[in-house]
Amino acid sequence: MSIFYYLMYKIRRLKTAAWILVFIVLATACSSSKGIYSPEKKYSPAELQADYLLFRKILETSHPSIYWYTPKDSMNEYFEKGLHDLSDSMTEIQFRDELAYVISKLDCGHTSVKGSKAFNKYIDTATSLAFPFALKFWSDTMVITANLRRRDPILQRGTIVKSINGYTAKTLTDTLFNYITTDGYSINGKYQSLSTGFAFANLYKNVIGLTDSFDVRYIDADGMESQAYVKPYDFKADTMNKKTLSHGPPAKGSGKKKEKPSFYLSSVNLQLDTVMKTGFMTVATFDRSNHLRKFFKSSFRVLKENHIKNLIIDVRSNGGGDAGLSTLLTRYIADHKFKLADSLYTIKPPSEYKKYIQHGFWYGLLISVVTKKDKDGKLHFRYFEKHYYSPKEKNHYDGQVFILIGGNSFSATTLFAGDLKGQKNVTLVGEETGGGYYGNTAWIIPDVTLPNTGLRFRLPRFRMVISNERIKNGRGIMPDVWALPTAEAIRDGIDFKAMKVKELISQQDRITIQDTENK
Repeated sequence: MSIFYYLMYKIRRLKTAAWILVFIVLATACSSSKGIYSPEKKYSPAELQADYLLFRKILETSHPSIYWYTPKDSMNEYFEKGLHDLSDSMTEIQFRDELAYVISKLDCGHTSVKGSKAFNKYIDTATSLAFPFALKFWSDTMVITANLRRRDPILQRGTIVKSINGYTAKTLTDTLFNYITTDGYSINGKYQSLSTGFAFANLYKNVIGLTDSFDVRYIDADGMESQAYVKPYDFKADTMNKKTLSHGPPAKGSGKKKEKPSFYLSSVNLQLDTVMKTGFMTVATFDRSNHLRKFFKSSFRVLKENHIKNLIIDVRSNGGGDAGLSTLLTRYIADHKFKLADSLYTIKPPSEYKKYIQHGFWYGLLISVVTKKDKDGKLHFRYFEKHYYSPKEKNHYDGQVFILIGGNSFSATTLFAGDLKGQKNVTLVGEETGGGYYGNTAWIIPDVTLPNTGLRFRLPRFRMVISNERIKNGRGIMPDVWALPTAEAIRDGIDFKAMKVKELISQQDRITIQDTENK
Protein backbone atom coordinates (compact mmCIF):
# COMPACT_ATOMS: atom_id res chain seq x y z
CA MET A 1 0.00 0.00 0.00
CA SER A 2 2.96 2.32 0.64
CA ILE A 3 3.82 2.43 -3.08
CA PHE A 4 0.27 3.54 -3.84
CA TYR A 5 0.42 6.50 -1.45
CA TYR A 6 3.96 7.36 -2.51
CA LEU A 7 2.74 7.76 -6.09
CA MET A 8 -0.19 9.83 -4.88
CA TYR A 9 2.24 12.09 -3.01
CA LYS A 10 4.48 12.62 -6.04
CA ILE A 11 1.55 13.42 -8.31
CA ARG A 12 0.11 15.86 -5.78
CA ARG A 13 3.44 17.69 -5.68
CA LEU A 14 3.32 18.10 -9.45
CA LYS A 15 -0.18 19.48 -9.44
CA THR A 16 0.20 21.95 -6.54
CA ALA A 17 0.47 25.02 -8.75
CA ALA A 18 -2.55 23.99 -10.77
CA TRP A 19 -4.66 23.49 -7.67
CA ILE A 20 -3.69 26.93 -6.33
CA LEU A 21 -5.12 28.44 -9.51
CA VAL A 22 -8.26 26.30 -9.22
CA PHE A 23 -8.70 27.38 -5.61
CA ILE A 24 -8.50 31.06 -6.55
CA VAL A 25 -11.12 30.58 -9.29
CA LEU A 26 -13.46 28.68 -6.97
CA ALA A 27 -13.02 31.16 -4.14
CA THR A 28 -13.86 34.01 -6.48
CA ALA A 29 -16.93 32.18 -7.74
CA CYS A 30 -18.13 31.40 -4.23
CA SER A 31 -17.63 34.94 -2.98
CA SER A 32 -19.72 36.32 -5.84
CA SER A 33 -22.60 33.94 -5.16
CA LYS A 34 -25.28 35.44 -3.00
CA GLY A 35 -27.89 32.74 -3.34
CA ILE A 36 -29.31 31.13 -0.22
CA TYR A 37 -29.95 27.41 -0.31
CA SER A 38 -33.56 26.34 0.10
CA PRO A 39 -34.44 22.67 0.79
CA GLU A 40 -37.86 23.34 -0.73
CA LYS A 41 -36.44 24.26 -4.13
CA LYS A 42 -37.74 21.92 -6.83
CA TYR A 43 -36.03 20.86 -10.02
CA SER A 44 -37.92 20.36 -13.25
CA PRO A 45 -38.40 16.86 -14.70
CA ALA A 46 -36.06 17.81 -17.57
CA GLU A 47 -33.26 18.76 -15.15
CA LEU A 48 -33.76 15.64 -13.05
CA GLN A 49 -33.87 13.33 -16.05
CA ALA A 50 -30.70 14.83 -17.49
CA ASP A 51 -28.85 14.28 -14.21
CA TYR A 52 -30.31 10.81 -13.88
CA LEU A 53 -29.25 9.70 -17.36
CA LEU A 54 -25.73 10.95 -16.66
CA PHE A 55 -25.77 9.09 -13.33
CA ARG A 56 -26.77 5.89 -15.13
CA LYS A 57 -24.22 6.24 -17.93
CA ILE A 58 -21.34 6.83 -15.54
CA LEU A 59 -22.27 3.79 -13.46
CA GLU A 60 -22.69 1.60 -16.53
CA THR A 61 -19.37 2.61 -18.10
CA SER A 62 -17.14 3.31 -15.09
CA HIS A 63 -18.21 1.11 -12.15
CA PRO A 64 -16.18 -2.14 -12.33
CA SER A 65 -18.72 -4.19 -10.36
CA ILE A 66 -22.09 -2.88 -11.47
CA TYR A 67 -23.36 -6.38 -12.34
CA TRP A 68 -21.43 -8.34 -9.70
CA TYR A 69 -24.49 -9.21 -7.60
CA THR A 70 -27.40 -7.99 -9.71
CA PRO A 71 -27.70 -9.24 -13.32
CA LYS A 72 -27.69 -6.65 -16.10
CA ASP A 73 -31.32 -7.22 -17.09
CA SER A 74 -32.43 -6.67 -13.49
CA MET A 75 -30.32 -3.53 -13.13
CA ASN A 76 -31.83 -2.23 -16.36
CA GLU A 77 -35.29 -2.65 -14.85
CA TYR A 78 -34.26 -0.69 -11.75
CA PHE A 79 -32.72 2.04 -13.91
CA GLU A 80 -35.90 2.28 -16.00
CA LYS A 81 -38.07 2.43 -12.90
CA GLY A 82 -35.96 5.28 -11.55
CA LEU A 83 -36.32 7.25 -14.77
CA HIS A 84 -40.08 6.62 -14.87
CA ASP A 85 -40.42 8.10 -11.36
CA LEU A 86 -39.03 11.45 -12.54
CA SER A 87 -42.21 12.61 -14.25
CA ASP A 88 -42.77 15.48 -11.80
CA SER A 89 -40.59 18.14 -10.19
CA MET A 90 -38.66 17.15 -7.04
CA THR A 91 -36.57 18.62 -4.25
CA GLU A 92 -32.96 17.56 -3.82
CA ILE A 93 -33.87 15.22 -0.96
CA GLN A 94 -36.57 13.52 -3.02
CA PHE A 95 -34.22 13.08 -5.96
CA ARG A 96 -31.51 11.75 -3.66
CA ASP A 97 -33.88 9.05 -2.42
CA GLU A 98 -34.58 8.01 -6.03
CA LEU A 99 -30.86 7.61 -6.67
CA ALA A 100 -30.32 5.83 -3.36
CA TYR A 101 -32.98 3.27 -4.28
CA VAL A 102 -31.21 2.42 -7.54
CA ILE A 103 -27.74 2.39 -6.00
CA SER A 104 -28.84 -0.02 -3.26
CA LYS A 105 -29.51 -2.61 -5.99
CA LEU A 106 -25.81 -2.70 -6.90
CA ASP A 107 -25.07 -4.29 -3.49
CA CYS A 108 -21.84 -2.30 -3.30
CA GLY A 109 -21.28 -0.76 0.11
CA HIS A 110 -18.80 1.80 -1.21
CA THR A 111 -21.28 3.26 -3.71
CA SER A 112 -23.65 5.75 -2.10
CA VAL A 113 -25.39 9.09 -2.60
CA LYS A 114 -24.33 12.33 -0.95
CA GLY A 115 -26.09 15.66 -0.74
CA SER A 116 -24.89 18.62 -2.76
CA LYS A 117 -22.24 20.82 -1.16
CA ALA A 118 -24.85 23.55 -0.74
CA PHE A 119 -27.17 21.12 1.05
CA ASN A 120 -24.42 19.96 3.40
CA LYS A 121 -23.65 23.54 4.38
CA TYR A 122 -27.33 24.18 4.95
CA ILE A 123 -27.95 21.06 7.04
CA ASP A 124 -25.13 21.96 9.45
CA THR A 125 -27.16 24.94 10.66
CA ALA A 126 -30.71 23.78 9.92
CA THR A 127 -33.25 23.22 12.67
CA SER A 128 -36.36 21.23 11.90
CA LEU A 129 -38.69 18.50 13.04
CA ALA A 130 -37.24 15.03 13.55
CA PHE A 131 -38.31 11.53 14.42
CA PRO A 132 -37.72 11.49 18.20
CA PHE A 133 -35.68 8.35 18.87
CA ALA A 134 -33.05 5.95 17.55
CA LEU A 135 -33.73 2.24 17.24
CA LYS A 136 -31.68 -0.96 17.17
CA PHE A 137 -32.97 -3.49 14.62
CA TRP A 138 -32.42 -7.22 14.29
CA SER A 139 -34.56 -10.01 12.84
CA ASP A 140 -38.17 -8.94 13.55
CA THR A 141 -37.25 -6.80 16.57
CA MET A 142 -36.69 -3.09 17.17
CA VAL A 143 -35.57 -1.59 20.47
CA ILE A 144 -35.12 2.05 21.47
CA THR A 145 -31.45 2.98 21.97
CA ALA A 146 -31.82 6.75 22.42
CA ASN A 147 -34.60 9.28 22.87
CA LEU A 148 -34.12 12.97 22.07
CA ARG A 149 -36.53 13.66 24.94
CA ARG A 150 -34.21 12.26 27.59
CA ARG A 151 -36.77 12.70 30.38
CA ASP A 152 -39.48 10.70 28.65
CA PRO A 153 -40.76 8.45 31.48
CA ILE A 154 -41.98 5.69 29.16
CA LEU A 155 -40.00 5.25 25.95
CA GLN A 156 -36.60 4.73 27.46
CA ARG A 157 -33.52 2.89 26.20
CA GLY A 158 -34.23 -0.83 25.99
CA THR A 159 -37.96 -0.51 25.30
CA ILE A 160 -39.20 -3.02 22.71
CA VAL A 161 -41.29 -1.31 20.04
CA LYS A 162 -43.89 -3.43 18.27
CA SER A 163 -45.01 -0.89 15.67
CA ILE A 164 -44.89 2.77 14.65
CA ASN A 165 -48.01 4.10 12.93
CA GLY A 166 -48.85 0.50 12.12
CA TYR A 167 -45.42 -0.30 10.64
CA THR A 168 -43.84 -3.37 12.24
CA ALA A 169 -40.08 -3.96 12.39
CA LYS A 170 -40.29 -6.21 9.34
CA THR A 171 -42.36 -3.70 7.37
CA LEU A 172 -39.92 -0.93 8.19
CA THR A 173 -36.81 -2.90 7.28
CA ASP A 174 -38.38 -4.26 4.09
CA THR A 175 -39.05 -0.64 3.08
CA LEU A 176 -35.93 1.15 4.28
CA PHE A 177 -33.40 -1.50 3.24
CA ASN A 178 -34.14 -0.35 -0.32
CA TYR A 179 -32.20 2.85 0.47
CA ILE A 180 -29.20 1.34 2.28
CA THR A 181 -26.06 -0.01 0.64
CA THR A 182 -23.95 -2.95 1.79
CA ASP A 183 -21.53 -5.41 0.24
CA GLY A 184 -23.31 -8.25 -1.53
CA TYR A 185 -26.00 -9.99 0.47
CA SER A 186 -24.81 -9.15 3.99
CA ILE A 187 -28.20 -8.32 5.45
CA ASN A 188 -26.63 -7.72 8.86
CA GLY A 189 -24.81 -4.76 7.36
CA LYS A 190 -28.16 -3.15 6.57
CA TYR A 191 -29.48 -3.87 10.05
CA GLN A 192 -26.43 -2.20 11.56
CA SER A 193 -26.59 0.78 9.21
CA LEU A 194 -30.21 1.36 10.16
CA SER A 195 -29.30 1.02 13.85
CA THR A 196 -26.34 3.41 13.85
CA GLY A 197 -27.02 6.75 15.48
CA PHE A 198 -30.19 8.38 14.16
CA ALA A 199 -29.93 6.80 10.71
CA PHE A 200 -33.38 5.26 11.10
CA ALA A 201 -34.87 8.59 12.17
CA ASN A 202 -33.49 10.31 9.07
CA LEU A 203 -34.63 7.58 6.69
CA TYR A 204 -38.07 7.40 8.27
CA LYS A 205 -38.48 11.15 7.81
CA ASN A 206 -37.25 11.19 4.19
CA VAL A 207 -38.86 7.99 2.90
CA ILE A 208 -42.04 7.48 4.96
CA GLY A 209 -42.55 11.01 6.20
CA LEU A 210 -43.35 12.65 9.53
CA THR A 211 -46.89 12.95 10.88
CA ASP A 212 -48.33 15.25 13.54
CA SER A 213 -47.91 12.39 16.03
CA PHE A 214 -46.73 8.78 16.01
CA ASP A 215 -48.81 5.89 17.27
CA VAL A 216 -46.17 3.81 19.08
CA ARG A 217 -47.06 0.33 20.31
CA TYR A 218 -44.49 -0.98 22.79
CA ILE A 219 -43.93 -3.57 25.54
CA ASP A 220 -44.28 -1.98 28.97
CA ALA A 221 -42.59 -2.88 32.26
CA ASP A 222 -45.25 -5.55 32.94
CA GLY A 223 -44.61 -7.26 29.63
CA MET A 224 -47.89 -6.06 28.15
CA GLU A 225 -48.37 -4.26 24.85
CA SER A 226 -49.20 -0.60 25.44
CA GLN A 227 -49.78 2.45 23.31
CA ALA A 228 -48.33 5.95 23.34
CA TYR A 229 -48.69 8.94 21.04
CA VAL A 230 -45.45 10.80 20.45
CA LYS A 231 -44.96 14.08 18.63
CA PRO A 232 -41.97 14.81 16.35
CA TYR A 233 -39.02 16.41 18.08
CA ASP A 234 -38.88 20.15 17.39
CA PHE A 235 -35.31 21.42 17.61
CA LYS A 236 -36.55 24.99 17.88
CA ALA A 237 -39.10 24.46 20.64
CA ASP A 238 -37.82 21.50 22.65
CA THR A 239 -35.17 21.99 25.28
CA MET A 240 -32.05 19.94 24.76
CA ASN A 241 -28.73 19.90 26.58
CA LYS A 242 -26.46 20.42 23.60
CA LYS A 243 -23.36 19.80 25.69
CA THR A 244 -24.26 16.13 26.03
CA LEU A 245 -24.43 15.78 22.25
CA SER A 246 -21.05 17.34 21.56
CA HIS A 247 -18.04 15.22 20.70
CA GLY A 248 -15.75 16.83 23.25
CA PRO A 249 -13.79 20.03 23.86
CA PRO A 250 -12.09 21.85 21.01
CA ALA A 251 -8.37 21.39 20.53
CA LYS A 252 -6.13 23.81 22.43
CA GLY A 253 -2.92 25.44 21.31
CA SER A 254 -1.74 25.97 17.77
CA GLY A 255 0.29 24.30 15.05
CA LYS A 256 1.85 20.88 15.53
CA LYS A 257 1.70 21.24 19.32
CA LYS A 258 -2.07 21.56 19.31
CA GLU A 259 -3.59 19.24 21.93
CA LYS A 260 -6.05 16.78 20.49
CA PRO A 261 -9.49 16.66 22.14
CA SER A 262 -10.25 13.66 24.32
CA PHE A 263 -12.56 12.01 21.77
CA TYR A 264 -9.70 11.86 19.23
CA LEU A 265 -7.97 9.13 21.20
CA SER A 266 -11.11 7.11 21.88
CA SER A 267 -11.11 5.54 18.42
CA VAL A 268 -7.91 3.60 19.18
CA ASN A 269 -6.71 2.49 22.58
CA LEU A 270 -5.25 -0.40 24.54
CA GLN A 271 -6.26 -1.44 28.05
CA LEU A 272 -4.52 -4.14 30.07
CA ASP A 273 -5.68 -6.42 32.84
CA THR A 274 -2.28 -7.53 34.11
CA VAL A 275 -3.83 -9.87 36.69
CA MET A 276 -5.84 -11.82 34.11
CA LYS A 277 -3.11 -11.27 31.51
CA THR A 278 -5.68 -9.92 29.04
CA GLY A 279 -5.49 -6.94 26.71
CA PHE A 280 -8.44 -5.09 25.16
CA MET A 281 -7.53 -3.18 21.99
CA THR A 282 -10.06 -0.90 20.33
CA VAL A 283 -9.43 -0.09 16.67
CA ALA A 284 -12.46 1.88 15.48
CA THR A 285 -10.82 3.10 12.28
CA PHE A 286 -7.94 2.47 9.92
CA ASP A 287 -7.75 6.12 8.99
CA ARG A 288 -4.18 7.38 8.57
CA SER A 289 -4.77 10.48 10.71
CA ASN A 290 -4.90 8.37 13.87
CA HIS A 291 -1.16 7.55 13.87
CA LEU A 292 -1.90 3.84 13.92
CA ARG A 293 1.59 2.70 12.93
CA LYS A 294 3.00 4.20 16.11
CA PHE A 295 0.05 2.87 18.12
CA PHE A 296 0.48 -0.71 16.85
CA LYS A 297 4.23 -0.64 17.38
CA SER A 298 3.97 0.51 21.00
CA SER A 299 0.94 -1.67 21.78
CA PHE A 300 2.49 -4.96 20.71
CA ARG A 301 5.67 -4.08 22.57
CA VAL A 302 3.62 -3.50 25.71
CA LEU A 303 1.74 -6.76 25.21
CA LYS A 304 5.01 -8.67 25.03
CA GLU A 305 6.57 -6.90 28.02
CA ASN A 306 3.52 -7.70 30.18
CA HIS A 307 3.24 -11.32 28.99
CA ILE A 308 -0.38 -10.83 27.88
CA LYS A 309 -1.80 -14.22 26.89
CA ASN A 310 -5.28 -13.10 25.67
CA LEU A 311 -5.87 -10.19 23.31
CA ILE A 312 -9.35 -8.88 22.45
CA ILE A 313 -9.45 -6.64 19.36
CA ASP A 314 -12.66 -4.66 18.89
CA VAL A 315 -13.34 -3.71 15.25
CA ARG A 316 -17.16 -3.74 15.46
CA SER A 317 -17.49 -0.06 14.54
CA ASN A 318 -14.50 0.05 12.20
CA GLY A 319 -15.74 1.11 8.77
CA GLY A 320 -12.30 0.76 7.19
CA GLY A 321 -9.68 3.17 5.88
CA ASP A 322 -6.12 2.56 4.74
CA ALA A 323 -5.59 -1.07 3.71
CA GLY A 324 -1.90 -0.61 4.48
CA LEU A 325 -2.77 -0.10 8.15
CA SER A 326 -5.14 -3.07 8.33
CA THR A 327 -2.40 -5.14 6.71
CA LEU A 328 0.10 -3.96 9.32
CA LEU A 329 -2.16 -5.06 12.16
CA THR A 330 -2.67 -8.41 10.44
CA ARG A 331 1.09 -8.94 10.23
CA TYR A 332 1.44 -8.63 14.01
CA ILE A 333 -0.92 -11.61 14.45
CA ALA A 334 -0.84 -13.76 11.30
CA ASP A 335 1.12 -17.02 11.37
CA HIS A 336 1.27 -17.25 7.56
CA LYS A 337 2.08 -15.21 4.48
CA PHE A 338 -0.88 -13.56 2.78
CA LYS A 339 -1.87 -11.36 -0.17
CA LEU A 340 -4.27 -8.45 -0.25
CA ALA A 341 -5.99 -9.72 -3.37
CA ASP A 342 -5.93 -12.40 -6.04
CA SER A 343 -7.45 -9.87 -8.44
CA LEU A 344 -7.50 -6.07 -8.31
CA TYR A 345 -8.56 -4.18 -11.42
CA THR A 346 -10.35 -1.13 -12.77
CA ILE A 347 -11.85 0.03 -16.05
CA LYS A 348 -11.23 3.28 -17.89
CA PRO A 349 -14.21 5.68 -17.91
CA PRO A 350 -15.11 7.41 -21.19
CA SER A 351 -13.32 10.74 -21.52
CA GLU A 352 -16.57 12.74 -21.74
CA TYR A 353 -17.45 11.82 -18.15
CA LYS A 354 -14.13 12.69 -16.53
CA LYS A 355 -15.14 16.30 -15.94
CA TYR A 356 -17.88 15.15 -13.56
CA ILE A 357 -15.58 12.82 -11.60
CA GLN A 358 -13.61 14.35 -8.75
CA HIS A 359 -9.91 14.69 -9.67
CA GLY A 360 -10.73 12.69 -12.81
CA PHE A 361 -7.56 13.66 -14.67
CA TRP A 362 -5.19 13.02 -11.78
CA TYR A 363 -6.76 9.73 -10.79
CA GLY A 364 -6.62 8.68 -14.42
CA LEU A 365 -2.91 9.52 -14.52
CA LEU A 366 -2.28 7.60 -11.30
CA ILE A 367 -4.14 4.54 -12.59
CA SER A 368 -2.14 4.60 -15.81
CA VAL A 369 1.08 4.48 -13.76
CA VAL A 370 0.20 1.66 -11.34
CA THR A 371 -1.90 -0.63 -13.58
CA LYS A 372 -1.35 -2.71 -16.69
CA LYS A 373 -3.95 -3.83 -19.22
CA ASP A 374 -4.47 -7.58 -19.22
CA LYS A 375 -5.94 -10.02 -21.76
CA ASP A 376 -9.39 -9.52 -20.19
CA GLY A 377 -9.27 -5.85 -21.16
CA LYS A 378 -9.16 -4.72 -17.52
CA LEU A 379 -6.47 -2.54 -15.94
CA HIS A 380 -4.86 -4.72 -13.27
CA PHE A 381 -2.89 -3.55 -10.24
CA ARG A 382 -0.28 -6.30 -10.54
CA TYR A 383 1.78 -5.33 -7.50
CA PHE A 384 -0.95 -6.26 -5.05
CA GLU A 385 -2.04 -9.29 -7.07
CA LYS A 386 1.44 -10.79 -6.70
CA HIS A 387 2.88 -9.37 -3.47
CA TYR A 388 2.85 -11.51 -0.31
CA TYR A 389 3.12 -10.05 3.19
CA SER A 390 5.04 -11.90 5.89
CA PRO A 391 4.23 -11.94 9.62
CA LYS A 392 6.08 -9.40 11.74
CA GLU A 393 9.07 -10.83 13.58
CA LYS A 394 9.57 -8.20 16.26
CA ASN A 395 6.85 -8.24 18.97
CA HIS A 396 4.70 -10.66 16.99
CA TYR A 397 1.72 -11.74 19.09
CA ASP A 398 1.31 -15.49 19.55
CA GLY A 399 -1.29 -15.63 22.31
CA GLN A 400 -5.02 -16.18 21.98
CA VAL A 401 -6.77 -13.51 19.90
CA PHE A 402 -10.49 -12.72 20.01
CA ILE A 403 -11.73 -10.32 17.30
CA LEU A 404 -15.09 -8.63 17.87
CA ILE A 405 -16.93 -8.10 14.56
CA GLY A 406 -20.37 -6.88 13.48
CA GLY A 407 -22.39 -5.26 10.74
CA ASN A 408 -20.36 -2.05 10.85
CA SER A 409 -17.09 -3.95 10.28
CA PHE A 410 -16.43 -2.92 6.72
CA SER A 411 -13.90 -2.45 3.91
CA ALA A 412 -10.29 -2.69 5.19
CA THR A 413 -11.61 -4.23 8.41
CA THR A 414 -12.84 -7.26 6.51
CA LEU A 415 -9.37 -7.64 4.97
CA PHE A 416 -7.97 -7.85 8.51
CA ALA A 417 -10.60 -10.21 9.95
CA GLY A 418 -10.82 -12.31 6.80
CA ASP A 419 -7.10 -13.02 6.60
CA LEU A 420 -7.08 -14.21 10.22
CA LYS A 421 -10.27 -16.28 10.06
CA GLY A 422 -9.46 -19.95 10.60
CA GLN A 423 -6.08 -19.35 12.24
CA LYS A 424 -5.66 -21.70 15.21
CA ASN A 425 -5.21 -19.02 17.88
CA VAL A 426 -7.83 -16.60 16.48
CA THR A 427 -11.57 -16.58 17.27
CA LEU A 428 -14.02 -14.21 15.59
CA VAL A 429 -16.87 -13.26 17.94
CA GLY A 430 -20.08 -11.33 17.22
CA GLU A 431 -22.17 -11.06 14.06
CA GLU A 432 -21.71 -11.16 10.28
CA THR A 433 -19.66 -8.26 8.92
CA GLY A 434 -21.16 -5.69 6.58
CA GLY A 435 -18.08 -5.90 4.38
CA GLY A 436 -17.80 -8.77 1.90
CA TYR A 437 -15.67 -11.83 2.68
CA TYR A 438 -15.00 -12.68 -0.96
CA GLY A 439 -14.26 -9.14 -2.14
CA ASN A 440 -15.41 -5.56 -2.59
CA THR A 441 -15.15 -2.52 -4.83
CA ALA A 442 -13.20 0.38 -3.37
CA TRP A 443 -9.64 1.77 -3.16
CA ILE A 444 -9.94 4.99 -5.17
CA ILE A 445 -13.43 6.40 -4.47
CA PRO A 446 -13.98 9.85 -6.04
CA ASP A 447 -17.23 11.78 -5.86
CA VAL A 448 -19.23 12.33 -9.04
CA THR A 449 -21.16 15.62 -9.16
CA LEU A 450 -24.34 15.88 -11.22
CA PRO A 451 -24.45 19.29 -12.95
CA ASN A 452 -28.09 20.34 -12.51
CA THR A 453 -28.86 19.36 -8.91
CA GLY A 454 -25.32 19.28 -7.53
CA LEU A 455 -26.05 15.88 -6.01
CA ARG A 456 -23.00 13.65 -5.60
CA PHE A 457 -22.44 9.93 -5.52
CA ARG A 458 -19.37 7.87 -4.65
CA LEU A 459 -17.80 5.89 -7.49
CA PRO A 460 -15.37 3.16 -6.33
CA ARG A 461 -12.87 2.46 -9.09
CA PHE A 462 -11.22 -0.89 -8.22
CA ARG A 463 -12.83 -4.30 -7.97
CA MET A 464 -11.03 -6.56 -5.50
CA VAL A 465 -11.36 -10.33 -5.25
CA ILE A 466 -9.53 -11.09 -2.02
CA SER A 467 -9.22 -14.82 -2.54
CA ASN A 468 -10.56 -17.08 -5.26
CA GLU A 469 -10.61 -19.91 -2.71
CA ARG A 470 -13.26 -18.23 -0.56
CA ILE A 471 -16.96 -18.98 -0.85
CA LYS A 472 -18.60 -16.80 -3.52
CA ASN A 473 -21.97 -16.42 -1.82
CA GLY A 474 -21.89 -12.64 -1.48
CA ARG A 475 -21.99 -12.71 2.33
CA GLY A 476 -19.85 -11.04 4.94
CA ILE A 477 -17.40 -12.76 7.30
CA MET A 478 -19.22 -15.10 9.64
CA PRO A 479 -18.10 -15.24 13.28
CA ASP A 480 -16.75 -18.43 14.82
CA VAL A 481 -18.84 -17.70 17.90
CA TRP A 482 -22.11 -15.80 17.56
CA ALA A 483 -23.07 -13.09 20.08
CA LEU A 484 -26.46 -11.57 19.35
CA PRO A 485 -28.22 -8.56 20.92
CA THR A 486 -31.09 -8.66 23.39
CA ALA A 487 -33.43 -5.93 24.62
CA GLU A 488 -32.20 -6.53 28.18
CA ALA A 489 -28.56 -6.01 27.18
CA ILE A 490 -29.41 -2.75 25.42
CA ARG A 491 -31.53 -1.55 28.35
CA ASP A 492 -28.80 -2.30 30.90
CA GLY A 493 -25.95 -1.08 28.72
CA ILE A 494 -24.30 -4.51 28.66
CA ASP A 495 -21.64 -5.18 26.04
CA PHE A 496 -22.91 -8.63 25.08
CA LYS A 497 -20.09 -9.35 22.63
CA ALA A 498 -17.39 -8.52 25.18
CA MET A 499 -19.25 -10.63 27.75
CA LYS A 500 -19.19 -13.57 25.36
CA VAL A 501 -15.41 -13.25 25.00
CA LYS A 502 -14.97 -13.21 28.77
CA GLU A 503 -16.97 -16.44 28.94
CA LEU A 504 -14.73 -17.98 26.28
CA ILE A 505 -11.58 -16.95 28.15
CA SER A 506 -12.96 -18.35 31.42
CA GLN A 507 -13.80 -21.65 29.70
CA GLN A 508 -10.34 -21.76 28.17
CA ASP A 509 -8.69 -21.15 31.57
CA ARG A 510 -10.74 -23.92 33.18
CA ILE A 511 -9.72 -26.35 30.43
CA THR A 512 -6.07 -25.37 30.89
CA ILE A 513 -6.28 -25.95 34.66
CA GLN A 514 -7.94 -29.35 34.17
CA ASP A 515 -5.29 -30.41 31.64
CA THR A 516 -2.56 -29.38 34.09
CA GLU A 517 -4.18 -31.34 36.95
CA ASN A 518 -4.61 -34.44 34.78
CA LYS A 519 -0.92 -34.37 33.92
